[in-house]
Amino acid sequence: MWFCPLYSGSSGNALLIAADGAAILVDAGLPGRVVADALAEAGVAPEQLSGLLITHEHSDHVKGVGVLARRYGLPVYANAGTWRGMLPLIGEIPSAQVRIFETERDFYLGGVNVLPFKTPHDANESVGFVFRCGGSKLSILTDAGRVNERMLDVVAGSSLILIESNHDVDMLKAGRYPYPLKKRILGDFGHLSNDACGAALTALYGRGVRRAVLGHLSRENNFESLALETVRGVLRASDIPDQAFALSVAHRDRVGERYQID
Repeated sequence: MWFCPLYSGSSGNALLIAADGAAILVDAGLPGRVVADALAEAGVAPEQLSGLLITHEHSDHVKGVGVLARRYGLPVYANAGTWRGMLPLIGEIPSAQVRIFETERDFYLGGVNVLPFKTPHDANESVGFVFRCGGSKLSILTDAGRVNERMLDVVAGSSLILIESNHDVDMLKAGRYPYPLKKRILGDFGHLSNDACGAALTALYGRGVRRAVLGHLSRENNFESLALETVRGVLRASDIPDQAFALSVAHRDRVGERYQID
């Protein structure tokens, strides 16, 4: 199995997973043409996709879904709440391409087992995903105001996790966002800060996780170097040495690294 974050940030999200003959796109939060070009850069033609999986209905996750689905005849997988929320944004999808999954119930795309799990976010029915193929396990955990024990248990033992490291709290508080938006981001149904991400990874280290990609960074309230430094500092404070935990970051504005997951 391999994984490539095409884009991951407050401006738009699209994540590519490939394993056992299946190519899966998680979210398409940029214009369809931009996502198609990013897929090509990663070596996958849009028509080769086995399906689009949607975490929730916010525009930075669904902006290109309708165009991609209609143009390439792709099935779109989302839970009922997300379908209700995103239909006004993505337009009509042919019924043959509509797939409705149940949160917390796994299913298969090709040889890849997919488990959607609940995340606390201000959307209808926001989810993260766990992907399993052979002995490999990849988890996607973004758009969450907090991380609870259930979420930690679901992603425990991941070979690799992409986890939200959205903002630096001090930058957000001092920044130009209006107060209601700051309150939303900092709330229990908002986004994980760099420090909260570090705390989650510290807990996951005790559950067998040794490799993480920081994602969904804010354009206004974070920097890649700051996210990496802050998260690394939290791990060090818990006596987790640098060599024991591999950290990298998914780019907000360009195709990222391809990660092989054994």
